[in-house]
Amino acid sequence: MPQPPSAVSRDEPVIRDRGDACPGALRLHAADDGYLARVRIPGGALTARQGSLLALAADRFGDGHLELTSRGNVQVRGLAEGCGAGLARLLDSAGLLPAPGHERVRNIVATPASQDVLPWVRELDRLLCANARVTALSGRFLFAFDDGRGDVAALEPDITVLGRPGAGERALVRLGPAASGAVAVAAQDAPRAALLAAEYFLDAADAAGTRAWRVSELPPEHGLDEGEFGARLAAAGIEATREAAVDWPYCPPPQPWGRGAGPGPRGALCVLPPLGRLTTEQWRVLVRVAEHGDGLRITPWRTVILPGAPLGEPVDGPALLEAAGLVVSPDSPWLSVTACTGRPGCAKSLADVRADARALVERALGPLPVHWSGCERRCGHPRGTQWVDVVATQDGYRLSAHGQALSHQPYQTHQPYQQGLQDLADALTAAREIPSSPQSPKTQ
Repeated sequence: MPQPPSAVSRDEPVIRDRGDACPGALRLHAADDGYLARVRIPGGALTARQGSLLALAADRFGDGHLELTSRGNVQVRGLAEGCGAGLARLLDSAGLLPAPGHERVRNIVATPASQDVLPWVRELDRLLCANARVTALSGRFLFAFDDGRGDVAALEPDITVLGRPGAGERALVRLGPAASGAVAVAAQDAPRAALLAAEYFLDAADAAGTRAWRVSELPPEHGLDEGEFGARLAAAGIEATREAAVDWPYCPPPQPWGRGAGPGPRGALCVLPPLGRLTTEQWRVLVRVAEHGDGLRITPWRTVILPGAPLGEPVDGPALLEAAGLVVSPDSPWLSVTACTGRPGCAKSLADVRADARALVERALGPLPVHWSGCERRCGHPRGTQWVDVVATQDGYRLSAHGQALSHQPYQTHQPYQQGLQDLADALTAAREIPSSPQSPKTQ
């Protein structure tokens, strides 16, 4: 996986002339293959029953597939016009739909392999849903609860809470992705501190008048200040201390494993659905295994962790998952392949990138990960530049590696198709072997 980028300040302030258009479960997005609903799952935590009802929603109202997002949420595609009320009732019965107005602000990621952060997630979700002020947050504003290992803290959240193993019952709260310092609070106060940080951002955004969606978009003169934040916490009765410099940890995201983490007949499994998309039949296999364990955790890396899953008789979780076409091996080539939606779901896409990625996944080998994009927007691409970029154009696919365009002409995949794929596979293999040069940018 690519290393996380270093957060950088913007040279020019971002001025928004509208609200964000992020979809939700109530605000549906019109895509080329029908409407799309994004179901926000705070901390990625689902019970087996909630998982079953999501599959029912995809079958009853959608195209029979579920998609995982880079924020640990789930999308249902191919929705028919006029299905919104029925979908909302079904999601509400699963406990997946809060009061209207708060549904899109529940963007909370959490260390997926940790149970310790879940109480923080649940409490912040409760506080968000009870607070009218935060409904002004954009659907892109992101909270993160990290248990101290540094996995979700590397996702450039707007508000990060970092546990401090071995440092007592304290937690660090970071304001924005670029902050080197933080404010330390009692662990029990962390969710309320995160809420107050979001309110502080909204006050700063109002004062700036730029309609910023993210902390990083605030102009420098209206940036969030740890001293001011500490004063706000004190006024709310929360004891806080400022830490001017913090050595923020980084931990790579979890990779698929099928052996189970822990001794005995049960253990955590990490499962990768290829390209983050599952049929409802595959999803129900996940749910079946989760029913014998402790639910599901959707990760921001489009994987699913099944805590306490069965590893043998009477239910062999790894065997069931592999038989369903899901990846539980750390050696699978699917670990280093991602793609946007592409055709036919996206009107802007110039190619069916998922189909081409599937055709080449075992033919284009090399150490660098590959991201397939159907157009120049390159939706869903990895952070950093340590990857190969495959972008569809009107003339074929254009390749770049380490953020640097390669010199060849676009690769055709249609005349003749199989030969075009083989040419592209050969070019991809060569590109994935290109070492990073000292001049190559490390971040983007």
